[in-house]
Amino acid sequence: MAKDKAASADVCPRVDIGGQAVMEGVMMRAPHSVAIAVRRPDHSIVVQYKPYVPLSEKHKWMGYPFLRGMVNMVTMLSTGMGTLEDSTKMLGILDEEPTKFEKWLAEKLGKSVDKIVMGVAIVLAVILSLLLFMAIPAGVENFLKNAGMPVLGYTLCGGIAKILILIGYMLFAGSVKDVKRTFMYHGAEHKTVYNHEAGTPLTPQNAKQYSRLHPRCGTAFLLIVMMISILLFLVLNVLVPINNYFVRLLFHLCMLPIVAGTSYEVLKGLAHSDTKLSHILRWPGLQMQRLTTREPDESMLECAIVAMNCAPYGLPKEARRTPEGWAILHSYKDSEPEPGQEASL
Repeated sequence: MAKDKAASADVCPRVDIGGQAVMEGVMMRAPHSVAIAVRRPDHSIVVQYKPYVPLSEKHKWMGYPFLRGMVNMVTMLSTGMGTLEDSTKMLGILDEEPTKFEKWLAEKLGKSVDKIVMGVAIVLAVILSLLLFMAIPAGVENFLKNAGMPVLGYTLCGGIAKILILIGYMLFAGSVKDVKRTFMYHGAEHKTVYNHEAGTPLTPQNAKQYSRLHPRCGTAFLLIVMMISILLFLVLNVLVPINNYFVRLLFHLCMLPIVAGTSYEVLKGLAHSDTKLSHILRWPGLQMQRLTTREPDESMLECAIVAMNCAPYGLPKEARRTPEGWAILHSYKDSEPEPGQEASL
């Protein structure tokens, strides 16, 4: 199957298995388990496997339409950062001797240095996101409104500012060497998901023929969030005009869960639809992924395939283990499920 055909014609099956790129590897999430596969400097593949119970099964209301999108927004932040932390541990990046300040901080706070570093990273990421995608666009809207621009004009300009900031941020991130490699693993994740959805054998040769652009990608979700926010704020700006900048900023923040919940349903609906309209509507999100994905090499596809194999089937029983319990593999073939083995879907 050609790349362009895979990008435009494939429709996701109802049982979704997806993931994210991590430090030198890929995470894949099955309905009740997660696997992370990273490539170490010695070329071995280290795999972590964790079962989990979705929040929608613990609390039924968290799986209701629109509410599940709000829940997903929160869990994406916490699990996403936790997954990155796990991948760096698996690579040994966090094994460096902490500084005296880090030791002092850990002693005072009663937490490990790793948790402090990740906690600070999460706080900084949230602050940066609020500044770039809320504070600045809200300021643009407020300035143009006070300058006399009609509601349609300043709302569209505020929304366009968000999209331009997002594109600029992605372009900048893609210019950083380590991030560029992560974008290559992002491409490997998408190709492997397509390979899985097509029902063809999971091999690097099969995976690389598919597109690196996938309709369920988080990048597409971000663009949908931007578009939904423009439409929602246009209606609300007509109904509830706001002149004060700080009130406008607070208003944008309060509406974020509603925007996220609506955007999640739109993303899922478009991903599972095969109509001409759905192809048109998801095209911008697919093109945005050209900024956050790169063509992977074969070793990256192997990592993604290992994660895809292990997420539903678990770690290979015969694989050597690290002291932490992670499996050590030397080929994607080592992760293939045994004949007759059932997946935990």
